[in-house]
Amino acid sequence: MTGPIRRVIENVEDYPRPPALEPTDDIIRIVFAGRTIAETDEAFRVLETFHAPTYYLPMAAFAEGVLQPVKGTSLCEWKGRASYFDIVADGQRAQRAAWSYLAPTTAFAPIKGYFAVYAEPMDACFVGGERVEPQPGNFYGGWVTSWIAGPVKGAPGTTHW
Repeated sequence: MTGPIRRVIENVEDYPRPPALEPTDDIIRIVFAGRTIAETDEAFRVLETFHAPTYYLPMAAFAEGVLQPVKGTSLCEWKGRASYFDIVADGQRAQRAAWSYLAPTTAFAPIKGYFAVYAEPMDACFVGGERVEPQPGNFYGGWVTSWIAGPVKGAPGTTHW
Protein backbone atom coordinates (compact mmCIF):
# COMPACT_ATOMS: atom_id res chain seq x y z
CA MET A 1 0.00 0.00 0.00
CA THR A 2 1.33 3.41 -0.89
CA GLY A 3 0.84 6.70 0.89
CA PRO A 4 -0.18 10.04 -0.55
CA ILE A 5 1.88 11.50 -3.36
CA ARG A 6 4.32 14.11 -2.09
CA ARG A 7 3.80 17.34 -3.99
CA VAL A 8 5.80 20.49 -4.32
CA ILE A 9 3.70 23.42 -3.13
CA GLU A 10 2.85 25.72 -6.03
CA ASN A 11 2.09 29.36 -5.27
CA VAL A 12 -0.43 30.85 -7.70
CA GLU A 13 1.41 34.17 -7.46
CA ASP A 14 4.31 32.46 -9.26
CA TYR A 15 2.18 31.23 -12.17
CA PRO A 16 2.83 33.17 -15.41
CA ARG A 17 0.85 35.79 -17.25
CA PRO A 18 0.14 35.20 -20.07
CA PRO A 19 -0.83 31.72 -18.90
CA ALA A 20 1.19 28.58 -19.56
CA LEU A 21 -0.05 25.27 -20.89
CA GLU A 22 1.52 22.04 -19.70
CA PRO A 23 0.69 18.35 -20.00
CA THR A 24 0.04 16.38 -16.84
CA ASP A 25 0.10 12.64 -16.32
CA ASP A 26 -1.97 12.86 -13.12
CA ILE A 27 -5.13 10.80 -13.32
CA ILE A 28 -8.00 13.25 -13.71
CA ARG A 29 -11.43 11.89 -12.79
CA ILE A 30 -14.87 13.53 -12.83
CA VAL A 31 -17.94 12.10 -11.10
CA PHE A 32 -21.47 13.26 -11.93
CA ALA A 33 -24.89 11.69 -11.32
CA GLY A 34 -23.22 9.11 -9.11
CA ARG A 35 -20.81 7.76 -11.72
CA THR A 36 -17.47 8.49 -13.30
CA ILE A 37 -18.19 10.40 -16.50
CA ALA A 38 -14.56 11.17 -17.42
CA GLU A 39 -11.13 9.79 -16.59
CA THR A 40 -7.71 10.23 -18.18
CA ASP A 41 -4.00 10.47 -17.55
CA GLU A 42 -3.54 12.52 -20.75
CA ALA A 43 -4.77 15.95 -19.70
CA PHE A 44 -3.35 19.45 -19.91
CA ARG A 45 -3.43 22.15 -17.28
CA VAL A 46 -3.44 25.89 -17.74
CA LEU A 47 -1.49 27.89 -15.16
CA GLU A 48 -2.20 31.61 -14.80
CA THR A 49 -1.24 34.11 -12.12
CA PHE A 50 -3.66 34.02 -9.16
CA HIS A 51 -5.72 31.19 -10.67
CA ALA A 52 -6.01 27.59 -9.60
CA PRO A 53 -4.99 25.27 -12.47
CA THR A 54 -7.68 24.53 -15.04
CA TYR A 55 -7.59 20.97 -16.38
CA TYR A 56 -8.46 20.08 -19.99
CA LEU A 57 -9.37 16.48 -20.83
CA PRO A 58 -9.55 14.88 -24.28
CA MET A 59 -12.97 14.04 -25.71
CA ALA A 60 -12.08 10.34 -25.47
CA ALA A 61 -11.92 10.66 -21.65
CA PHE A 62 -15.67 11.34 -21.44
CA ALA A 63 -18.45 8.78 -21.42
CA GLU A 64 -20.41 8.80 -24.64
CA GLY A 65 -23.20 11.38 -24.78
CA VAL A 66 -22.42 13.27 -21.56
CA LEU A 67 -21.25 16.44 -23.35
CA GLN A 68 -24.08 18.25 -25.12
CA PRO A 69 -23.32 21.51 -26.98
CA VAL A 70 -25.32 24.61 -26.04
CA LYS A 71 -25.59 28.10 -27.52
CA GLY A 72 -23.28 30.88 -26.51
CA THR A 73 -19.56 31.52 -26.43
CA SER A 74 -17.08 33.63 -24.53
CA LEU A 75 -13.72 35.07 -25.46
CA CYS A 76 -10.43 34.54 -23.65
CA GLU A 77 -7.69 36.94 -24.69
CA TRP A 78 -5.13 34.12 -24.45
CA LYS A 79 -6.94 30.98 -25.63
CA GLY A 80 -9.58 32.25 -28.06
CA ARG A 81 -13.33 31.66 -28.25
CA ALA A 82 -14.81 29.05 -25.89
CA SER A 83 -17.87 26.96 -26.72
CA TYR A 84 -20.03 25.60 -23.89
CA PHE A 85 -21.56 22.24 -23.12
CA ASP A 86 -24.11 20.86 -20.71
CA ILE A 87 -23.12 17.69 -18.90
CA VAL A 88 -25.92 15.13 -18.91
CA ALA A 89 -25.96 11.73 -17.23
CA ASP A 90 -28.64 9.46 -15.78
CA GLY A 91 -31.38 12.10 -16.00
CA GLN A 92 -29.32 14.88 -14.43
CA ARG A 93 -28.09 17.99 -16.24
CA ALA A 94 -25.39 20.48 -15.26
CA GLN A 95 -25.94 23.50 -17.49
CA ARG A 96 -22.91 25.05 -19.22
CA ALA A 97 -20.66 22.98 -16.94
CA ALA A 98 -17.98 22.34 -19.57
CA TRP A 99 -16.22 24.37 -22.23
CA SER A 100 -13.82 23.80 -25.08
CA TYR A 101 -11.72 25.82 -27.49
CA LEU A 102 -12.63 24.36 -30.86
CA ALA A 103 -10.23 26.75 -32.66
CA PRO A 104 -7.76 27.95 -30.00
CA THR A 105 -4.96 30.43 -30.50
CA THR A 106 -1.63 29.06 -31.70
CA ALA A 107 -0.15 29.00 -28.18
CA PHE A 108 -3.03 26.81 -26.98
CA ALA A 109 -3.42 24.63 -30.08
CA PRO A 110 -2.71 21.41 -28.08
CA ILE A 111 -6.06 21.79 -26.23
CA LYS A 112 -8.13 21.94 -29.42
CA GLY A 113 -11.04 19.58 -28.81
CA TYR A 114 -10.20 19.15 -25.11
CA PHE A 115 -12.77 20.00 -22.44
CA ALA A 116 -12.57 21.74 -19.08
CA VAL A 117 -15.26 21.23 -16.44
CA TYR A 118 -16.43 23.41 -13.57
CA ALA A 119 -15.92 21.39 -10.39
CA GLU A 120 -18.78 22.99 -8.43
CA PRO A 121 -21.75 21.33 -10.22
CA MET A 122 -20.07 17.91 -10.31
CA ASP A 123 -20.41 15.32 -7.55
CA ALA A 124 -16.61 15.31 -7.31
CA CYS A 125 -13.48 15.97 -9.34
CA PHE A 126 -10.08 14.44 -8.60
CA VAL A 127 -6.46 15.14 -9.51
CA GLY A 128 -4.10 12.27 -8.75
CA GLY A 129 -6.64 10.80 -6.33
CA GLU A 130 -7.15 14.04 -4.39
CA ARG A 131 -10.63 15.55 -4.37
CA VAL A 132 -10.50 19.17 -5.55
CA GLU A 133 -12.30 22.29 -4.40
CA PRO A 134 -13.76 24.61 -7.04
CA GLN A 135 -11.98 27.91 -7.61
CA PRO A 136 -14.02 30.57 -5.78
CA GLY A 137 -16.70 32.47 -7.66
CA ASN A 138 -18.82 31.40 -10.60
CA PHE A 139 -16.61 32.51 -13.49
CA TYR A 140 -13.24 30.79 -13.23
CA GLY A 141 -12.92 27.04 -13.69
CA GLY A 142 -9.78 26.22 -11.72
CA TRP A 143 -9.46 23.27 -9.38
CA VAL A 144 -7.91 23.90 -5.96
CA THR A 145 -5.81 21.13 -4.41
CA SER A 146 -3.74 20.87 -1.24
CA TRP A 147 -0.54 21.76 -3.11
CA ILE A 148 -1.89 25.11 -4.31
CA ALA A 149 -0.93 28.12 -2.15
CA GLY A 150 -1.45 31.86 -2.37
CA PRO A 151 -4.48 34.04 -3.01
CA VAL A 152 -6.74 32.49 -5.65
CA LYS A 153 -8.88 34.85 -7.72
CA GLY A 154 -12.64 34.48 -7.88
CA ALA A 155 -14.05 35.54 -4.52
CA PRO A 156 -15.92 38.87 -4.37
CA GLY A 157 -13.53 41.78 -4.88
CA THR A 158 -10.79 39.75 -6.61
CA THR A 159 -11.88 39.75 -10.25
CA HIS A 160 -9.75 42.73 -11.35
CA TRP A 161 -6.32 41.86 -9.95
